[in-house]
Amino acid sequence: MLEFDDIQHILLTRVPALTGRYEFLSFREPAQGRAWLAGLISKVSSAKALQASLNQDRRWVTVAFTWNGLKALGVDEASLATFPEEFRQGMVARAQMLGDTGANHPDNWEGGLNSADLHAIIILFARDEAARMRSTEEHQAYLAQFSGVRRLSYLDVAAVAPFTYAHDHFGYRDQISQLAIEGSGFEPTPGSGAPIKPGEFILGYVDETGLLPDLPQPEILTRNGSFMAYRRLQEHIGRFREFLLEHGKTPEGQELIAAKLMGRWRGGAPLVLAPDADDATLAGDNQRNNDFNYSKMDPFGYAVPLGAHIRRMNPRDTAPNMQRRRMLRRGATYGPLLPEGAADDGIDRGVAAFVLCASLVRQFEFAQNVWINDPNFHELGNERDPIIGNQDGTFDMSIPKRPVRKKITGRPAFTTGKGGAYFFLAGLKALRYLSLLRDGT
Repeated sequence: MLEFDDIQHILLTRVPALTGRYEFLSFREPAQGRAWLAGLISKVSSAKALQASLNQDRRWVTVAFTWNGLKALGVDEASLATFPEEFRQGMVARAQMLGDTGANHPDNWEGGLNSADLHAIIILFARDEAARMRSTEEHQAYLAQFSGVRRLSYLDVAAVAPFTYAHDHFGYRDQISQLAIEGSGFEPTPGSGAPIKPGEFILGYVDETGLLPDLPQPEILTRNGSFMAYRRLQEHIGRFREFLLEHGKTPEGQELIAAKLMGRWRGGAPLVLAPDADDATLAGDNQRNNDFNYSKMDPFGYAVPLGAHIRRMNPRDTAPNMQRRRMLRRGATYGPLLPEGAADDGIDRGVAAFVLCASLVRQFEFAQNVWINDPNFHELGNERDPIIGNQDGTFDMSIPKRPVRKKITGRPAFTTGKGGAYFFLAGLKALRYLSLLRDGT
């Protein structure tokens, strides 16, 4: 049984937030960091508490720590050494393997996210702008009480209008494919796969192997926790729209190019089920909009190209061990909407997302290295993910078509990494444990 009263809510529930702020913190004095944490714990909702209050709540708080942050709070060296190597090293040290090179290199990241002084993140999600302002003002006043806790930077996030459904700045509908964790109380929608063992996402539970993986020590610190990869990606909307204009001769042709890049029409209908035009009714039907496979319905990629974004990020029935590769995703867009037809204004806008999993190597890093940035994914030879892959102008995009496939060469980058980090999302008992540590213990 899942211990809902000890699991931070973000692991099991997507809150109805339209806005929020991420604050990145550094602990200059361990005792001050612990005191800051102690006063916040009561504001961090468990999954159980959220089940009862979701419809009434207007604000939600989540807290997580880097490996250096756990060390800065006073976790002893013996315990720190039991955490996985990739978490101990941090995202900056894994840059080459993750594809964070060139313009995406950590040297170019913003807000101190490439610094060893990054110790914690506090996520302040809110239902509306008034609630966000209240949260940020309250935390700013609270933070001022602790001279040994410094805010390195922050990022304000907000949904992109119109708010009829979640979507990114490119216009693609989001939050369609939602996995279900066994025992969470949520049932998967058709096409989303069978419920996945909780140990694939939450430490201390049986995973898809049927075994109970060893926990970093002590157990009170890590049980009911999860690892969380943060990624901030700037979206180049002007460049994206220019690409569509260049390769689509008509508005309909441009929308088809956009759909081929993603694997879905921007309204959300999957190309496997709607190959010729978007279908708003299908897109909005959770019982149908994800109910498809590739091996039987589109084996050669005539609907969804083999290198399209959704085919890479969830190969479904065309890849082995998929139940061990799945990841939970949370997050939001940031930056103002660039109106259709407007010239690129140079303002930074994009997505700032969290990937939650039990194994950063087996889940997140595998996806980055193999699914997103391997040019030979599906034996394509010279392609990377067309939306979030590290593009430098030397990679292609193949669109299968009879009698001759369409090949687009010299693909520009539609996104640039602006920051990232590995965090540990501790359970509620673990937060109390951390707040009660003492120097030298």
